[in-house]
Amino acid sequence: MAELTDKAQKLFEGPNLLFVATVNQDGSPQVTPVWTHVQDGYVTFNTAKGRVKERNMRRDPRIGLSITDREDPMEKVDIAGRVVEMIEGDEAEAQIDDLSEKYIGQRPYPWRRGEERIKVVVEPVRVHEM
Repeated sequence: MAELTDKAQKLFEGPNLLFVATVNQDGSPQVTPVWTHVQDGYVTFNTAKGRVKERNMRRDPRIGLSITDREDPMEKVDIAGRVVEMIEGDEAEAQIDDLSEKYIGQRPYPWRRGEERIKVVVEPVRVHEM
Protein backbone atom coordinates (compact mmCIF):
# COMPACT_ATOMS: atom_id res chain seq x y z
CA MET A 1 0.00 0.00 0.00
CA ALA A 2 1.32 3.44 -0.94
CA GLU A 3 1.31 6.07 1.76
CA LEU A 4 -0.68 9.25 1.19
CA THR A 5 1.48 12.37 1.13
CA ASP A 6 0.95 15.34 3.45
CA LYS A 7 -0.54 17.24 0.51
CA ALA A 8 -2.97 14.40 -0.17
CA GLN A 9 -3.97 14.18 3.50
CA LYS A 10 -4.67 17.93 3.54
CA LEU A 11 -6.82 17.73 0.40
CA PHE A 12 -8.84 14.84 1.87
CA GLU A 13 -9.45 16.76 5.11
CA GLY A 14 -11.32 19.55 3.34
CA PRO A 15 -14.59 19.36 1.43
CA ASN A 16 -12.79 18.79 -1.87
CA LEU A 17 -14.29 16.66 -4.62
CA LEU A 18 -12.71 13.35 -5.52
CA PHE A 19 -12.99 12.27 -9.14
CA VAL A 20 -13.31 8.49 -9.41
CA ALA A 21 -12.45 6.69 -12.64
CA THR A 22 -13.61 3.11 -13.14
CA VAL A 23 -13.42 0.83 -16.18
CA ASN A 24 -16.61 0.09 -18.11
CA GLN A 25 -17.20 -3.41 -19.45
CA ASP A 26 -16.15 -2.28 -22.95
CA GLY A 27 -12.86 -0.89 -21.56
CA SER A 28 -13.84 2.77 -21.75
CA PRO A 29 -13.44 5.02 -18.69
CA GLN A 30 -16.29 6.16 -16.46
CA VAL A 31 -15.62 9.19 -14.23
CA THR A 32 -17.74 10.48 -11.35
CA PRO A 33 -17.18 13.22 -8.73
CA VAL A 34 -17.83 12.03 -5.17
CA TRP A 35 -17.54 13.13 -1.55
CA THR A 36 -14.63 11.48 0.21
CA HIS A 37 -12.74 10.82 3.42
CA VAL A 38 -9.52 9.03 4.44
CA GLN A 39 -9.59 6.35 7.11
CA ASP A 40 -6.40 4.64 8.34
CA GLY A 41 -4.58 5.44 5.08
CA TYR A 42 -7.40 4.11 2.87
CA VAL A 43 -9.48 6.40 0.65
CA THR A 44 -13.21 6.00 1.20
CA PHE A 45 -16.27 7.30 -0.59
CA ASN A 46 -19.92 6.42 -0.84
CA THR A 47 -22.19 5.37 -3.68
CA ALA A 48 -25.61 3.84 -4.17
CA LYS A 49 -26.26 0.22 -5.07
CA GLY A 50 -26.95 -0.25 -8.78
CA ARG A 51 -24.90 2.67 -10.06
CA VAL A 52 -22.51 2.16 -12.98
CA LYS A 53 -19.42 2.73 -10.86
CA GLU A 54 -20.59 0.11 -8.36
CA ARG A 55 -20.99 -2.50 -11.09
CA ASN A 56 -17.63 -1.53 -12.60
CA MET A 57 -15.79 -1.79 -9.26
CA ARG A 58 -17.28 -5.22 -8.51
CA ARG A 59 -16.14 -6.50 -11.91
CA ASP A 60 -12.73 -4.75 -11.94
CA PRO A 61 -11.28 -3.34 -8.69
CA ARG A 62 -8.72 -1.10 -10.43
CA ILE A 63 -9.54 2.54 -9.87
CA GLY A 64 -8.11 5.98 -10.63
CA LEU A 65 -8.66 8.88 -8.26
CA SER A 66 -7.97 12.59 -8.55
CA ILE A 67 -8.63 15.09 -5.77
CA THR A 68 -8.40 18.84 -6.34
CA ASP A 69 -8.47 21.83 -4.04
CA ARG A 70 -11.87 23.47 -4.43
CA GLU A 71 -10.24 26.93 -4.25
CA ASP A 72 -7.37 26.10 -6.64
CA PRO A 73 -8.20 23.16 -8.94
CA MET A 74 -4.58 23.08 -10.21
CA GLU A 75 -3.57 21.86 -6.73
CA LYS A 76 -4.27 18.16 -6.97
CA VAL A 77 -3.14 14.65 -6.18
CA ASP A 78 -3.72 11.61 -8.40
CA ILE A 79 -3.95 8.11 -6.97
CA ALA A 80 -3.99 4.72 -8.65
CA GLY A 81 -5.61 2.20 -6.38
CA ARG A 82 -7.70 -0.87 -5.96
CA VAL A 83 -11.04 -1.37 -4.27
CA VAL A 84 -10.48 -3.67 -1.30
CA GLU A 85 -13.90 -3.54 0.36
CA MET A 86 -17.48 -2.50 -0.37
CA ILE A 87 -19.44 -2.15 2.85
CA GLU A 88 -23.24 -2.09 2.96
CA GLY A 89 -25.71 -1.53 5.79
CA ASP A 90 -25.42 0.71 8.84
CA GLU A 91 -21.77 1.65 8.30
CA ALA A 92 -22.47 2.85 4.75
CA GLU A 93 -25.58 4.76 5.86
CA ALA A 94 -23.62 6.46 8.67
CA GLN A 95 -20.85 7.40 6.27
CA ILE A 96 -23.16 9.22 3.84
CA ASP A 97 -24.51 11.23 6.78
CA ASP A 98 -20.94 12.09 7.88
CA LEU A 99 -20.00 13.09 4.33
CA SER A 100 -23.14 15.20 3.97
CA GLU A 101 -22.22 17.09 7.12
CA LYS A 102 -18.63 17.60 5.87
CA TYR A 103 -19.62 18.81 2.40
CA ILE A 104 -22.92 20.67 2.81
CA GLY A 105 -23.31 21.07 6.57
CA GLN A 106 -26.48 18.95 6.71
CA ARG A 107 -27.13 15.82 8.72
CA PRO A 108 -28.69 13.48 7.77
CA TYR A 109 -27.97 13.23 4.04
CA PRO A 110 -30.95 15.12 2.54
CA TRP A 111 -31.35 13.29 -0.79
CA ARG A 112 -32.20 9.76 0.30
CA ARG A 113 -34.45 8.18 -2.31
CA GLY A 114 -34.79 4.69 -0.92
CA GLU A 115 -31.31 3.86 -2.17
CA GLU A 116 -29.08 1.35 -0.45
CA ARG A 117 -25.73 3.00 0.25
CA ILE A 118 -22.28 1.42 -0.15
CA LYS A 119 -19.06 2.57 1.52
CA VAL A 120 -16.15 1.96 -0.85
CA VAL A 121 -12.66 1.42 0.58
CA VAL A 122 -9.69 1.96 -1.74
CA GLU A 123 -6.09 0.93 -1.12
CA PRO A 124 -3.71 3.47 -2.69
CA VAL A 125 -1.14 1.77 -4.93
CA ARG A 126 0.57 4.87 -6.40
CA VAL A 127 0.31 8.49 -5.30
CA HIS A 128 1.34 11.33 -7.62
CA GLU A 129 1.38 15.00 -6.64
CA MET A 130 1.00 17.80 -9.14
